[in-house]
Amino acid sequence: MNGPLLITFVAYLFAMLALGLAAYRITETLPDYILGGRRLGPVVAALSAGASDMSGWLLLGLPGAVYAFGLNQIWIAIGLALGAYLNWRLIAPRLRRYTEAAPEVLTLPEYLESRFLDESGALRILSAIVILFFFTIYTAAGLVAGAILFEETFGLDYATALGVGTVVIVAYTLLGGFLAVSWTDVVQGGLMFLALIAVPVMATFEIGGWDAAIDRIGSYGAGRLDIFSGVSVIGIISLMAWGLGYFGQPHILARFMALRSSKDAPTACLVGMSWMVISLYGAVFTGFIAIGYYNGTSLENPETAFIALTRDLFTPWVAGCLLAAVLAAVMSTVDSQLLVCSSALTEDIYRAAFRKQAADRELVWIGRGAVVVIALIATVIAADPDSRVLSLVAYAWAGFGAGFGPPLIVSLLWPQTTRNGVLAGMPIGAIIVVGWANLEGGIFDIYEILPGFLAGLITILVVSSAEGAPPDAVRDRIQSL
Repeated sequence: MNGPLLITFVAYLFAMLALGLAAYRITETLPDYILGGRRLGPVVAALSAGASDMSGWLLLGLPGAVYAFGLNQIWIAIGLALGAYLNWRLIAPRLRRYTEAAPEVLTLPEYLESRFLDESGALRILSAIVILFFFTIYTAAGLVAGAILFEETFGLDYATALGVGTVVIVAYTLLGGFLAVSWTDVVQGGLMFLALIAVPVMATFEIGGWDAAIDRIGSYGAGRLDIFSGVSVIGIISLMAWGLGYFGQPHILARFMALRSSKDAPTACLVGMSWMVISLYGAVFTGFIAIGYYNGTSLENPETAFIALTRDLFTPWVAGCLLAAVLAAVMSTVDSQLLVCSSALTEDIYRAAFRKQAADRELVWIGRGAVVVIALIATVIAADPDSRVLSLVAYAWAGFGAGFGPPLIVSLLWPQTTRNGVLAGMPIGAIIVVGWANLEGGIFDIYEILPGFLAGLITILVVSSAEGAPPDAVRDRIQSL
């Protein structure tokens, strides 16, 4: 086992645990644990949203896709950048203004219940179920990424690597809740950013410069240099449809709700989009340059391209710091996902259905117990060593995008939206994703988020229009935004 790599990783993990312990000391109430007391500044909110969004797929999944198929995978990055920008501009300020007017709203299910004055609890429970189902799969994707990292770096068997990563992530999520997650996200986002610049740049120099790299990559097939190679118009739309997912990701929307003010949204947008565009470009560049460095075929698992380049290009001490970026990417997303699942179980199921008068301290500990339960279930899902990060992420991303995206967009932008419209559209979108993902060939090769999103949106619009105008009290809650 490589000593410098191990020392670097251990030091990084202890630093993250120290931040979790610091956050624990000021986490006393449920709003503290779930939204950090709504006191995130724009820089912290932006970097936390970006780091928790990108996860291990940014350093493993996306470079692996480019390494395997070429530059035609860049359409995923273009679609994501577009979706993230619209999310910051259209959704973030409106959602934060709503939670300023309704400070009791801590979670996305609570927002929907409050927005439509739903006293039945149906919207809240349905939302929590969708969150728990898809986030458990999403969390499993992060644990797979962590296991790949420890397996490739230290030669651990897959099961041991999976266990080590899970224990560390759960530990500091349990300690500090949202503040621990947000503070560590800033550090982790910085590491990811630096690594995605350093690795492809160094690989290009090793090959002999950009022109030499292009010549070598082109020799393995000119199609790898062409963003239109092997993709139809439908294929491009399908890849860009990844951007639709942003409107329904609870762990990203939580950062919008945690901003100290809606006035911070434009600054957060600038910081977040700058970080994201450069990071996405670095991830694409990493997979692309790996084609030339490894002669196009020598990596058995394409998703190890970033890890392999880092290990081969840098000294063990530097490689340890850069590979910690993969761990950072995994931790920054999985902790956020665990926290949202914890919030759904605690606030939207336990308190809403069983213990309406539960004290904050009780709810915080119930939330911590929920983190452990979800982590264990996700670990079982991730136990298959043949699991692929990008495929797991794609499925969960589509589920959230189609399930929550349309309800959130129309509820914030269209005052005529009704409770029953959302109650019908949310499950339709999620169910279409589940069904579509299990079919193959022809039209079913389109990424499942697109039909799911459109089906959910159309259902909400049709049902809401058929019902007529919602009650004035419901409509008034959104018109001022």
